[in-house]
Amino acid sequence: MREIIFDTETTGLDPRTGDRLVEIGCIELVDRRETGHSFHAYFNPERDMPAAAEAVHGLSIGFLSDKPLFAERIDELLEFLGDAPLVAHNAVFDFGFVNAELARAGRPALDMARMCCTVQMARKLHPGAKHSLDALCTRYGIDRSHRVKHGALLDAELLAHLYIEMTGGRQIGLGLAATPAGQSAQPAAPAAPHSPDRPWREPRPHMASPAELARHADFVTGLNQPLWLDTV
Repeated sequence: MREIIFDTETTGLDPRTGDRLVEIGCIELVDRRETGHSFHAYFNPERDMPAAAEAVHGLSIGFLSDKPLFAERIDELLEFLGDAPLVAHNAVFDFGFVNAELARAGRPALDMARMCCTVQMARKLHPGAKHSLDALCTRYGIDRSHRVKHGALLDAELLAHLYIEMTGGRQIGLGLAATPAGQSAQPAAPAAPHSPDRPWREPRPHMASPAELARHADFVTGLNQPLWLDTV
């Protein structure tokens, strides 16, 4: 199963009031494992950068002024996304900005049915707790010491680790899942042959001896009103 973990940085909070997408970072997972493939791009927003937004991600207009427009890299982005499910933290926000840029370029919007929101997942798993990316990384022991400011690719990488932990974590790939329908279970590997360098030992019996059973019976009779004998 192919999934894309992604994050965005913007000039503000609402594309309907003129805010624009300035960065996107995408990480590819296959069967909930990182493949090493990613997509990352900065975009010229064709507008000013509010100080409050720059304080969050550190992207200035001076830095973004020579970057391509979103429309110039749209085909690369859509090819990378393919038809995979799209995972984001507070995904409605990220989908809103990507779809606004797609609409501005005259392209169809991303289907919201592809959306998987890790904030909604966290609310179900940890009701009443903090659900920010920082708080969840702390909860799951994910190192974010290298994260000074928000960055789309860095946050997508952290989110990929978080998503893996929230959906099974390190148990994935250990062969604990049931055999898929239509496939026969593989026979167990034969036991390793006995090494001639080791002395042979007879298997130990694992049942209680008569003496052990007698000692256990004596112990039980000395218990003060055991619950299993309570007839009240």
